Amino acid sequence: MEKKIPEEITGLAKKLDCSKEGLSEKDALLRREKYGSNELKETKRHTPLKIFLDQFTGNFILYVLIAAGVISYIAHEIINFYVILAIVAFVVALGFIQEYRAERALQALKSIVRQKVRVLRDNRLQDIDSGQLVPGDVVLLETGDKVPADAKVWETLHLKLDESMLTGESESVLKSDGEDVYSGTHVVSGKCKALVYATGMSSRIGKIAGMIQEETEETPLQKRIKHLSKTMSIIVFAVAFVITAVGMAQGAGFFAILIVALAVAVSGVPEGLPLTLTLSLVLGMQRLAKRNAIMRSLLAVETLGNVDIICTDKTGTLTKNEMTVEKIFADGKIISVTGSGYSLSGQFLESERNIDVSESSALKILLRGALLCNNASLKKEGHSVSVIGDPTEGALLVLAEKAGMTKENAESEYPRIEEIMFTSERKMMTTIHSGRKTPAFTKGAPEFVLNHCNFILEKGEIIRLDMKKRREISDINNQMASKALRVLAIAYKEMKKTEDGKTEKDLVFLGLVAMKDPPREEVKAAIEACRDAGIKVIMITGDNENTAKAIAREIGLLSDKESVYNHSIRKNEKLKKIVEDHVITGEELESLSDEEFDTVVDSIAVYARNMPENKLRIVKALKKKGYVIAMTGDGINDAPAIRNADVGIAMGIKGTDVTRETAEMVLADDNFVTIIEAIRGGRAIFENIQKFTYYLISTNFAEVVLISLGIFILGFELLPLIALQILFLNLVTEEMPAVALGTDPPRRDIMKGSMKGRTNSLLSGKRFLRLLPLVLLMAGAALFVYNMYLPEGIEKARTMALLTMISFEVFNAFNFKSLDKSVFSSDVFGNKWLLLAISGTYAATVLVLYVPVFQHAFSTVPLGIADWFVSSLIAMSVIALVEIQKAFERIMNFLGLPKTMPSR
Repeated sequence: MEKKIPEEITGLAKKLDCSKEGLSEKDALLRREKYGSNELKETKRHTPLKIFLDQFTGNFILYVLIAAGVISYIAHEIINFYVILAIVAFVVALGFIQEYRAERALQALKSIVRQKVRVLRDNRLQDIDSGQLVPGDVVLLETGDKVPADAKVWETLHLKLDESMLTGESESVLKSDGEDVYSGTHVVSGKCKALVYATGMSSRIGKIAGMIQEETEETPLQKRIKHLSKTMSIIVFAVAFVITAVGMAQGAGFFAILIVALAVAVSGVPEGLPLTLTLSLVLGMQRLAKRNAIMRSLLAVETLGNVDIICTDKTGTLTKNEMTVEKIFADGKIISVTGSGYSLSGQFLESERNIDVSESSALKILLRGALLCNNASLKKEGHSVSVIGDPTEGALLVLAEKAGMTKENAESEYPRIEEIMFTSERKMMTTIHSGRKTPAFTKGAPEFVLNHCNFILEKGEIIRLDMKKRREISDINNQMASKALRVLAIAYKEMKKTEDGKTEKDLVFLGLVAMKDPPREEVKAAIEACRDAGIKVIMITGDNENTAKAIAREIGLLSDKESVYNHSIRKNEKLKKIVEDHVITGEELESLSDEEFDTVVDSIAVYARNMPENKLRIVKALKKKGYVIAMTGDGINDAPAIRNADVGIAMGIKGTDVTRETAEMVLADDNFVTIIEAIRGGRAIFENIQKFTYYLISTNFAEVVLISLGIFILGFELLPLIALQILFLNLVTEEMPAVALGTDPPRRDIMKGSMKGRTNSLLSGKRFLRLLPLVLLMAGAALFVYNMYLPEGIEKARTMALLTMISFEVFNAFNFKSLDKSVFSSDVFGNKWLLLAISGTYAATVLVLYVPVFQHAFSTVPLGIADWFVSSLIAMSVIALVEIQKAFERIMNFLGLPKTMPSR
């Protein structure tokens, strides 16, 4: 007898003008022209052209460099023009290559083979590409399939789906005839027919994808670079304007003034900064990739270091996403089971004593029932084990294997002959097997299974299940459930033959099995490291409140410290409870106004039973408070929040394509600890950026002051340095130490203390004033040397000024190896790249001073040993000055007074 088609299916088929037998190829083609392909539009895909154009976004120093190149061309300084052009090209090319490689790495994480689906076309079953599906198609789904489009199901057989990518709920969902299934979810067990009604961007996943198609915000580093560029540009152009005005007043020619303006622009703009910044970020990007963190954007690398809050999903990130049986109640005993995840090794312990499963008939039969009343299977590849089917049923298979029992052997001895399906109303599943006495095994929710049991197996005997035993079992079930364990009951019955309608009556209770998705072992230490670093971790999950709380306490996310709340919260019992618990459910969140939520958002550590729009609201509320937010996730439900976070972090293994394409960082190992390592790397990168930025700015502004003083004191004709010499300083001799400073390894205590308040800008007025004594010392000393050698000829004077500035750059690099520690207490020789850079700096200087072709190009003359000694002796003064400043800084810190040196 043919099963009745649900009204939901017949009504939908009529609305879509199709048949439950599927479409014809001709109809499918016409519908594809109308609805388009069953694919998501990748409007934000990182194409090579977009990656190339992104290299210019917000990088104003590049714009200033281009302007300097134009001035060089107009002033007929062709060598300068080509040098500047080469710098711009190299910086852009380097950034493009690295981000393009990251994009390729991301694409490699995607499935190589496109999904195939079984569909009814022209009254026959066909395998087609999922992109060809259209509304009206009838598809056939079974265990392991990915749902290719939104559809309604019928002819379901034990159909359960993993919808965690949409709901965040880790438990699989049972589906009945007439219910909806959604694109991107997975069939964990059973099979069905499904009538497609929405494809591509019209599907639920497509609508969420559409929510995230908007312009990206600037990263903190982009904002700092823009601020730095504007500050430096204002200073440089102000100086150039004053010099131009003075030159015109003195009657200087147009090209003479233009060349001087070029010299000021070249000296004031750190041409090496974008190159050094790009190299530093590229090296950081590569280091993070080796630690399984794939960065899609260079600028996002540094943003990681400024993260204040990590909003993370629970399942698979903080936990293993591997249900594990931890407790068993059987034979009147509570038995602990060791082992975590899908590892097949473990012990059965009673009061810390190892027990033999074969000694307890109730436990042995319980494990046999766990194997037989089960539709999942284990896939073993070497030491790796994965579950095909429902994770809960997979946990039962792993449990039995720890006792040396396998599903294959059990099914060989007791072949299945019938199954009574699990339904949401019955909350039980029963399987009947041939073999001795025709055994039937039942598993399900304890309260439902107990209602069908009249007996219990204890100490090898079947006895009547009285009220006292029922209360004992119920109490133990409640105790296990209160610890966020998912509890199943297992019962059995022996029959002479199958008993229609009576199979599930008078069952023999065998025991309870309690399981949970265990936290990753390393997560607790990682959360403690976050706490030390001033980073708050927030868990956002679709799981229920009790489960979320239990996991949060186990990993150290919730503490028992006393809550602090203001007067307005104290008067509001609802808000007071949230602050005291540090936990809020999605329902409670939706009941709060924006003002109420803003009041408590700082106190919440766990969000349970949350929907996608809640996650987005959480991120926006935290950002409004001024926090730098990292949002992790794997499902489509996470994509809008990831899109709005400062750093979106997607899972590379189980994450969806939409989420990966939205995020700035992809975790190749889906491990929370990788995020902490990435933040450590991000902090190191930012500190290194500060080091070489201060280093470059101090030397560059020393050049501006040197040129300006030279003009005002000696006149236009006696510039201390010409433009090409300044370019040599900026791009060769100071660039090599700057790049080396960008490779400094992280401080041991870099994860101690918050970054809040340390990183408002790369160059504020206050910080520039702190560098001013250093700038004046270098400029004044170089001008002194220039003036001292001027009687020996302008070329020698300029050569000595050049050598003195190079010597200053070398010694100054050691000053900025640490922003607060003395050069004599820091590991001066710990950075081999800095030593190599200094060697390279002196090698390049020798070429410019002693090789004729370079002498001609740079207008230099050879110098003697005494000249080198003079420049080195004078340059060492920067060490003394900065040591005095750092000592004064330490005294001020000790006394609790404001700082005077650039801080981290």
